[in-house]
Amino acid sequence: MPADPHPLTDPEDRKLVTLARSTRARTRAAEGACLRDRDGRTYAAATVALPSLRLSAVQVAVAMAVTSGARGLEAVVVLGDTAGPDEADLAAVRDLAGPGVPVHLGRPDGTVVASVES
Repeated sequence: MPADPHPLTDPEDRKLVTLARSTRARTRAAEGACLRDRDGRTYAAATVALPSLRLSAVQVAVAMAVTSGARGLEAVVVLGDTAGPDEADLAAVRDLAGPGVPVHLGRPDGTVVASVES
């Protein structure tokens, strides 16, 4: 297996990868995402692609965090086939937590290929 180009050293961030990967696999969605709030709670979500409702996995996870009373975020992981960060996802993260939140982007197998900030 090739080395991870952007290895995550924090075990809590690796946990986000595991949760995002399992959520994506279970739902067979285009993307899986997981985020951790400042209290350490995690929110795993998958893309919603209904005829009348389209949300990215990150948008769903952010909505879950907001409705659970989260006041900020520590980290985000999104896994899928996209080439780069989606501006709408970064905006949703900034709306909840402000700029500077690490957003780790990875392939469906969980390999992190890039990290950006919200």
